[in-house]
Amino acid sequence: MIAVIIPAHNEARRLGHCLRAVKRAVARAEAAGLVVEVLVVLDRCIDASARIARRHGVHTLELQAGNVGIARRVGAEWMIERGAQWLAFTDADSRVPEHWLVSQLQWHADAVCGTVHIERWQPWQNAALRQLYRSRYQARDGHRHIHGANLGVCAKAYERAGGFQPLPADEDVQLVLALEANGAQIVWTAAHSVATSSRRDSRARQGFGDYLSALEGLVR
Repeated sequence: MIAVIIPAHNEARRLGHCLRAVKRAVARAEAAGLVVEVLVVLDRCIDASARIARRHGVHTLELQAGNVGIARRVGAEWMIERGAQWLAFTDADSRVPEHWLVSQLQWHADAVCGTVHIERWQPWQNAALRQLYRSRYQARDGHRHIHGANLGVCAKAYERAGGFQPLPADEDVQLVLALEANGAQIVWTAAHSVATSSRRDSRARQGFGDYLSALEGLVR
């Protein structure tokens, strides 16, 4: 079984878009004979995120951790107990492409690190910021970007690496470093880029939103 795991903290505005995209990817994978289950880990949600997730018919877990590393870890453990052999992670403010899951699995690797892209920049994010971002981002195979919004890992390799640590940020980086230390075969691909948000009010500090804010400071 393939597990799709999505942490969410007050993501009612974007979660529906995320899940619709995930369901298209699931349908593509199921058409190829794969079994897929989707889990939204609702971490300290006080908005309509839970209702939206349940309306889409996916599994849900509710936590009060306020910590993305814990949310991903608990979700992975829950899905592994259900028999998941492959763990695919994305974020609630992101939209995966239809071939996302089949593309991850085609490599037969221990882990697959994918890229992200921004389709809709905010009005205040000017051309100078966009140019600087694109000049620094390696949107190609062989990149070295690590995104929790676009990460797949074999359950056995995940467990050997110790899983996600309870970190409020960079939990995805820590996991990939641990995978490398354990000799995991990692594919770095741009073949299934995930569309993500360019918002300033990111849910995890020191994440992608804060990176964009730092770039904004450079071009002011």
